[in-house]
Amino acid sequence: MTAPDILAFSPDSGDDELLFQHIARDLRERGYAICPGALPLSLSEALLGHLDTMPGSRFARAGVGREGEHTHNRFVRSDEICWITGESPAGQAWLDWSARLQQFLNRQLLLGLFSFESHFAHYGPGDFYRKHLDAFRGETNRVLSLVAYLNRGWQPDDGGELLMYLDESGEQTLKVVPALGTLVVFLSEEFPHEVLPAQRDRHSIAGWFRVNTSTAERVDPPR
Repeated sequence: MTAPDILAFSPDSGDDELLFQHIARDLRERGYAICPGALPLSLSEALLGHLDTMPGSRFARAGVGREGEHTHNRFVRSDEICWITGESPAGQAWLDWSARLQQFLNRQLLLGLFSFESHFAHYGPGDFYRKHLDAFRGETNRVLSLVAYLNRGWQPDDGGELLMYLDESGEQTLKVVPALGTLVVFLSEEFPHEVLPAQRDRHSIAGWFRVNTSTAERVDPPR
């Protein structure tokens, strides 16, 4: 397949506008954006520093499904996660940056993004996440997925790539190396994807922008 259009970014250039324009353009044209080295370096380093000081007990085994259908299944995924609440300066900086992206995309693409949820994800050696969708069409309020990678010095033999399926047949795929600062944004209902087994500890943030599904009987909470 044709390689995606990749825009090189200078970490900490302070030009979020250029990055956000690139993401909006690619979402409009093909439904996903791949941005190596795009997360501001100061934010990446702050998030890494926070991860270094977090006790392992803060992470919990990840599950599949939501609310009443949430279950643990190690045949599907074997990573562990910790939700980002903004209680740390690094976590709040990440939420602030994501909010700016949300506001920009709402202005440019009229997506009606209402809220954002995200968590740290840790994949140990051999961990994986089988092929899945972040949202099933018409059954959820997750609209846009955002992934940020936090791994220094990632090498080809380290594995752990994100494998995206770009067509219904599964013949067109795209691998994304989980290198520090790389961002991936895609329409949650459109692209099945999986995380290939990692050969070393792998850290990332997975997040989802949501639309409001409030009704007269139920107020939609942020998460």
